[in-house]
Amino acid sequence: MVDNPQMTERVALYLQDKHPIRDGMVFTRRAEAAGFEAVWQAESRLVREATVPMAAFAATTSDIRIGSGVVNTWTRNIGLLAATFVTLDDLAPGRVMLGLGAWWDPLASKVGIERRRPLACMRETIEACRALFTLEEVSYSGDFVHLDGVRIDVVHGDASARDIPVYIGATGPKMLGLAGAIGDGVLLNYMVAPAYNDNAMERLEAGARRAGRTIDDIDRPQLVVCSMDDDRGAALDSARLLVTQYLGQQPHIMKASGVPASLLERIGEVLTWPATNEQVHEAAQLVPDDIVQLITASGTPDECRAKVAEYMEAGCTCPVLYPLGHDVGTMIDAFAGWTP
Repeated sequence: MVDNPQMTERVALYLQDKHPIRDGMVFTRRAEAAGFEAVWQAESRLVREATVPMAAFAATTSDIRIGSGVVNTWTRNIGLLAATFVTLDDLAPGRVMLGLGAWWDPLASKVGIERRRPLACMRETIEACRALFTLEEVSYSGDFVHLDGVRIDVVHGDASARDIPVYIGATGPKMLGLAGAIGDGVLLNYMVAPAYNDNAMERLEAGARRAGRTIDDIDRPQLVVCSMDDDRGAALDSARLLVTQYLGQQPHIMKASGVPASLLERIGEVLTWPATNEQVHEAAQLVPDDIVQLITASGTPDECRAKVAEYMEAGCTCPVLYPLGHDVGTMIDAFAGWTP
C-alpha cells in the first residue's frame, strides 16, 4: 500500500455495488492514504442506495471527500433530501458533495414516476436545496418543489449554513447546458469515448456563458471505467460484460461515442430489459476488444493510465475511477502520485 504520497493529478474513486460495503470502506481508506481526493457512491439501478455507504465511508476516514454519484431528483422529498445531506455534513464537515441526476426510463416509469420536464425539476431541486442548506426558513413555489416556511430545524447541533457543493450528473446536451449555468460542478458520465467530451465542453461553456460564468468556474470530474490487470485479456474480459450492458441499455450514449449502429442493433436483438445474466454473456461475444477500449480504460496499468489521460486532455478535471478488476487496491496504487 502507498502511504500518503504527494498527488500530482486529481483522482477519485467510484464505488457501485460490485463489492460489499465493508470492502468499500477499506478501499476508501486506502484511496485516502494514496492521496485520492474523493470517493463517489453510485445510485442508479434499484440495487444500492447511496447515502448509507456514504455515511460508512465518511465515518471511517478523515480527509477524503464523499459524493453521491448520483441520487435522483424524483424519489426523495426535497426536505428529506436536504436534511439527509446536512446530516452527512454533520458526520464529515466540509467533505460532502451532492451529486444529482435526472434518472432514466424505463426504470422510472416502472416504479410509477413520470419524468416530465427533467430540466425544470433539476433546477428547482438545486435552488431549493441551496436555500435549505443555509438553515434559514425557506418558502418555494415551483412546479415540482413546494416549501411553505420550511427550515432544517437544528435545535441542539450546528445551526450554521452548510457549504455542500452541488454536482449535476449530465450526459445530454440540455442537461450539460444547465450544469454549466447553475452547477458547482458536473459529473460527466462513463462509457463514453474521450471524443464525446468535445461536444460536452461546448455545451457546458455555452451554459456557463449564458449565466455570466466561464467553463473554468465548473468542476468537471468524470466517471471512467477502469479494468486493470497485468493480463490484458483478463482486464478486457472483465470490462466487456459491463460494456455489453450499456450497449444494449444506453444505445443513444453509445452512438454518440462512435459505436457502429450495426453492432448496437445486433446487441439489441439479444438483450431484453432487464437483461438476464445469460443474455449479457451471449451478447458479450459480439463485442470486440477495440470497442471495449474505446469507452473504458481497460488493459495493463500503462494502458489504463494512458486512456485516463485522454479524458483529462478532453476536459475532465478529475477522473473518477470505477474499478472492475478483482484487485482494487492495485488499481488505487497505480494512480497514486500519477502524472499523465
